[in-house]
Formats: sequence, C-alpha cells, structure tokens
Amino acid sequence: MPELPDVEHLRRSLAARGTRRRIEEVITTDAGILRNASADALDRALRGHRLEEPERRGKWVIAWTTGPAFLLHFGMTGDLVWGDDSQGRHRHDRVIFVLDRGELRYRNMRKLGGLWLAHDPAEVESILAPLGPDALSVDRLRFRELLGRRRGQVKAALMDQGVIAGAGNLVVDEVLWHARIHPLTRLDALSPTDIDRLHRQLDRLLRTWVERHGNLPRGWLIKVRGDPEAACPRCGTGLARTAAAGRTTYFCPSCQPVRSRPGKEARRAEHGRRRPSRP
Repeated sequence: MPELPDVEHLRRSLAARGTRRRIEEVITTDAGILRNASADALDRALRGHRLEEPERRGKWVIAWTTGPAFLLHFGMTGDLVWGDDSQGRHRHDRVIFVLDRGELRYRNMRKLGGLWLAHDPAEVESILAPLGPDALSVDRLRFRELLGRRRGQVKAALMDQGVIAGAGNLVVDEVLWHARIHPLTRLDALSPTDIDRLHRQLDRLLRTWVERHGNLPRGWLIKVRGDPEAACPRCGTGLARTAAAGRTTYFCPSCQPVRSRPGKEARRAEHGRRRPSRP
C-alpha cells in the first residue's frame, strides 16, 4: 500500500514531468474508478487545460490545472505511470491522460481509492473535508490537541485519517517502535512526554522516509518487518505480531511493553501539577 512518502514521490514526479503539459484527451478505460463524474464529463472538463503544480494532503494528490482539478487516492495498489505514447499501456491503467507530450496513466489493480473531479478550490476542500491535518504539517501542540480528543488505542488513533492524514500501517508501526510504545496502548495511558515523543518520531521518520525513498537506514523496523523469525533491530528480541486497527501489526515485546493507565498522582507529576502534601 502506498504510504505518505510514496505518495509524495508520486506528487514530485507529476510536478517534474507534468507541469505546463496540456491535456489533449482523457481516456477512461474503467468508469468504476471515477467517484463523482462520468468519463465523458471528466474528459470535457479537463481537455485543453494545462497541468499546474500539484499538491499532496495525506495520501491524496491534488492535480491542479488551469481549469478544474482532479484528485487521486491510490488505495492499496494505485500508481502513476508515464509513457511516451500508447505503447505499453496496461490493463490496469484505469484513466489515461493523453498530454501534448506523452501520457500519464493512473494505474490501480484493485480499484480501491479512485479519482475525483473538482471544478474549483472550494470543491477540492469539500472532498478533502473529512481529513485531519497533514502528518508533515502538524506541530507539537496541535498533535497533542488532536490525540487529546480521542479515546481508545494509540495505533488506531494514529491511523485515523480524520485525526492526522497520511500515516498508514507501516509508518505507524515504525513510529511506535522508535517511540517504544506498544500499539495497543490506550491513549489515556500516555503521558504528555509520550505524546511529544510520538510527534517527534512521526515527523523525523516521515522526513527521512521521503528524502531517502527506497534507501531507508539500517536498523529500522521496516527492514525486518514481516520476515520469518524477525528480531528487533534494537534489542534482538523476537518480534511479536498482533492485530490493531484492523491491520497486521509488528512490535517488540521487550522494547514496547504493555502499560496500564497511570494513577492520578503520576499524571499530576507528569503535568507538573503535583500538589504539596498537607502537614
């Protein structure tokens, strides 16, 4: 499944190769991938317009043009593929943008995600309204506020795109492992220091992942995640697996122990509000 860093690289590819290219025709080979427009309406709306600098929000790419915009979500198997001409088209190329030079193909085997048409910026915002702030733009205080509104387990909260947009299964497992927090830990068992550490690791890991795309550092969980007999890169303990937020989840039972909800006095101390005892 594409993660935020993968989608950012798709956005960068679209920016580098597509900006200022004119859309000559939009060919939809499978209208089931279109979420709010017909194939004819999409072609009529975009034909003749030039692509402009695209944006990304979470795992969505917003492809602006000199007219309407189209929004792409990649689901589990989505991709953007470039071609010089009609040669090399694939049966899973659901929408093909024929440009004044080359083709842009939205390829999606399982047809999760999809393509949306937006006629103006207000319609773009309406489509993206369910999303929380982008995971690479949220600051520490906002991160605290967002998690403070939630109940339940930490992994489910971090994967909820309505809380923070862009953190998927692999990213969240990586963040929790680096932060030494068990994925099933309840949010009310986390201290403000824990929350700040999660934010710091989320920001650091995503930026590293984006800049080192395809060449991640040694010693990360993802380098061994899912391998038979995989051991924790930090302490050597065998990795454990469970289900969290409906997804297969890997963690180190030694580095990421289960913790219980802290007592009242522990929470006061963490917040710096411990009251002096009475004489």
